[in-house]
Amino acid sequence: MAKDEGKKEKEATEKQETAQQTEQSQQPAAAQQQPGAQQPVAQQTIRVDDSGVAASYANFCRVSSTPEELILDLALNPNPFATGDVTLKVSQRIIMNHYTAKRLLGALSAAIQRHEQVFGVLETDVRKRVIT
Repeated sequence: MAKDEGKKEKEATEKQETAQQTEQSQQPAAAQQQPGAQQPVAQQTIRVDDSGVAASYANFCRVSSTPEELILDLALNPNPFATGDVTLKVSQRIIMNHYTAKRLLGALSAAIQRHEQVFGVLETDVRKRVIT
């Protein structure tokens, strides 16, 4: 029993030393050489569990904001060519801070740019997209 505990402690110590060595080897050489230089923060790994997510489709988005938050209302417009008054039921509301919204903007911009490089420029006016 004591041998097993000693073996586990040794393995844990080796893992800690390996992790410390990995962190130190990932630091820039300039930061290692400068005394008093701020050490970089260890990388965070984020795992996303989307197994219980409910997916919904939206072809309409309304953006509004307060000084603290940005609000995205998503809805389905079943007839984008309808005339007159149309009432859409908001199916999803996403509220986020402006920092997260800016990161989302960057991610969406990159995704759209990659899509357009492969498939061509996206026309956002639905009337210009449809061939009559």
